Amino acid sequence: MAEFLVKMADERGRVLQQVESGFSEKEVRDRFVQQGFLVYSVKDHRGMLGAAFGSRQKVRADEFIVFNQQFVTLIKAGLPILTGLDLLRKRQRNPYFRTLLENVRERVKSGQLLSEAFAAQGKGQGAITKIYTTTLLAGERAGNMEEVLSRYVSYQRITSSFRKKLLSSLWYPALLIVALVVMLSFLITYVVPKFAEMYAQFNAELPGMTKLLLAFGSTLHEYFYIVVPVFLGLLVAGLVWLRSESGSRVLDTLRFKVPIFGEVWLKYQVSMFSRTLSTLLSGGMPLVPSLETASSSINSRKISASVEQAGRWVREGRSLSGSLEDTKFFPELAVEMIEVGESTGALSSMLNSVAEFYEEDVQNSLATALTLIEPVLLIFMATIVAFVLIALYLPIFSLGSQIH
Repeated sequence: MAEFLVKMADERGRVLQQVESGFSEKEVRDRFVQQGFLVYSVKDHRGMLGAAFGSRQKVRADEFIVFNQQFVTLIKAGLPILTGLDLLRKRQRNPYFRTLLENVRERVKSGQLLSEAFAAQGKGQGAITKIYTTTLLAGERAGNMEEVLSRYVSYQRITSSFRKKLLSSLWYPALLIVALVVMLSFLITYVVPKFAEMYAQFNAELPGMTKLLLAFGSTLHEYFYIVVPVFLGLLVAGLVWLRSESGSRVLDTLRFKVPIFGEVWLKYQVSMFSRTLSTLLSGGMPLVPSLETASSSINSRKISASVEQAGRWVREGRSLSGSLEDTKFFPELAVEMIEVGESTGALSSMLNSVAEFYEEDVQNSLATALTLIEPVLLIFMATIVAFVLIALYLPIFSLGSQIH
């Protein structure tokens, strides 16, 4: 659990301030409000860097899927929710997740709904998202918790498998880039200074490219203890800025402008939105609340804002397909498929088809792009290494001819 700095006032009006452990700001605030305190603020006690990088303790997607699979099995067997939570809490190996489930169990025992108990844990808990709590709420309202949770588990299996496939396809290009960085770091910080010392003894006229490389390598070697902290400082500052409101907005805009990958990113977001909306509608949630929940689950701010706007238009009586089309953000094919689903009364199944189509399209587009990127990276690496080697060894040939 993270630590939070809580500023509050008691019933006598005395202002108090203390550090309290909790799962989220919301969970800590609710806890003290229930105790009768007037809470002024709840702030992350880890400081700027801790808030920027987030808590290391999170519920992983895989272990959360396993938990829900076991939870569905216990509900099917007729066990009460409290008993099921208690059994699964005891079996949980992750101490953070075990404590979280204990917190949920205590809230349910005190009279809260299961969806409210999980929602009280707040954001930043990894797999526990608004989609999950909304799905639980739909099951509680319709009285079919078992069926709704089963659909959620299927949804999580598909999305988790899709993400793993995408990440696995990016491993090889990432390893090539890391290898290039490590190799260049070794050449410039160790090999180049050795050659600089050797050429300094001969006091010979060196080619321009050699002078440039030796000057760069010698400077980097001499000021290594300054360059590395400055680089790490800039890296941390960049990460902190990307976590900020303005940084995340700029990053979200740039993602769509990257050649090839911008279109892939858009298709990926559309597939995730369609899959999420289909799951919520299948669970019995009305369209407008489902759109609101689906919009909050999208990683892109632009698409999320577009879905929110579409939700407002749907609330006014317009069709979903027409609303999404007017946002000018969703692909034409996706809008047409959704329109067919609306007209035939099979919107949920059609949204699943949209998700499957774009998931396959994303995998094919990414595979095609990577087949082009990998040779480009190899050629780039070979060019850089060739430049370094030529710049280092070219003066040796000229010095050899002068000796003869």
